[in-house]
Amino acid sequence: MSDQAKMLPPVDESTLWGWMRKNLFYSWFSGISTFVLLWIIFELLYVFVEWGLLNATFEGADRTACSPDGACWAFISSRWPQFLYGLYPVEMRWRADVAFLLLVLALLPVFWEGMPKRRWFFVHTCVYPFEVYILVWGGWFGLEVLDDTRRVGGFMLTLIVGLTGIALSLPIGIVLALGRRSEMAAISSLCVMFIEFIRGVPLITLLFIASTMLNYFLPPGTTFDLLVRVLIMVTLFASGYMAEVIRGGLQAIPRGQWEGAASLGLGYGKTMGFIILPQVLKISIPGIVNIFISLFKDTTLVVIIGLLDPLGIGKSAVADIAWKGLSREVYVFLAFMFFVFCFVMSRYSQHLERRLDTQHRD
Repeated sequence: MSDQAKMLPPVDESTLWGWMRKNLFYSWFSGISTFVLLWIIFELLYVFVEWGLLNATFEGADRTACSPDGACWAFISSRWPQFLYGLYPVEMRWRADVAFLLLVLALLPVFWEGMPKRRWFFVHTCVYPFEVYILVWGGWFGLEVLDDTRRVGGFMLTLIVGLTGIALSLPIGIVLALGRRSEMAAISSLCVMFIEFIRGVPLITLLFIASTMLNYFLPPGTTFDLLVRVLIMVTLFASGYMAEVIRGGLQAIPRGQWEGAASLGLGYGKTMGFIILPQVLKISIPGIVNIFISLFKDTTLVVIIGLLDPLGIGKSAVADIAWKGLSREVYVFLAFMFFVFCFVMSRYSQHLERRLDTQHRD
């Protein structure tokens, strides 16, 4: 028999078995590892499903209504409004609901590429932060003013802090990165000092400064609301790291791009706006989204300075004598919710990478 006759036909990777042969069973060691890992995953899932679903209690007024062998999700359902709004006044919660619906409308043109009138909806996306301020804080169009922003809590607080930091840190980070590469020594030195200070100080320290010491650096009589101070510090913190991600993207652009723009007679503004920055942002997508995800998770640190984010709401609710002894349910629930938010951002970044990929492949 010839060597050509002994050759096996190629595996059809379009079928399920072909994909499994390529990725899971391409060698004896790979096959054994696959079976071991599947067994471990099955055991873990079985324990979680038995505890979290089969033996779980979903309704009840206190801890005594829950089964000792399963999760007490009745605690989550009974405290659900607090997890969403914190201590936000009940009569004002409709404003938070409207703000959330407007958020969905603001994100539609970002995620839906074929959306009709997409450019017009982007205008709403740009002014959305002002709409949230009017709705949540009040004082405009006859809306009652919120007496204390410490009452903003739960996932409502997480979204406000996270989205504000995400929306503002990117443009500020771009400015800092360009300033660090500036040929003007004064501007470059100021940007370097700011970035290195931010990278050398933990966020929790900046939050403490915002809550206790910031007023000492302001003119006498000047006051800032605590939540506003937190938003400023979180934005500046994320901007310092964002600047380094953007700077890395700038250094990855070949020198020929700059020379080509100069040969066309383009000035600095047009060169950056039309040639350099679009390429920088495209190749920096993984790093940018990594900063966004890290910032969104770091919003839980505001509990240290007295703001009741979902973690703070959970800890305070567990202290209730009616639910004494619960802890796992709170952390599992919060971990799942944060995972959903972060997973969506991660998947969207991968979608952007594929859509904007212009490299030629063989």
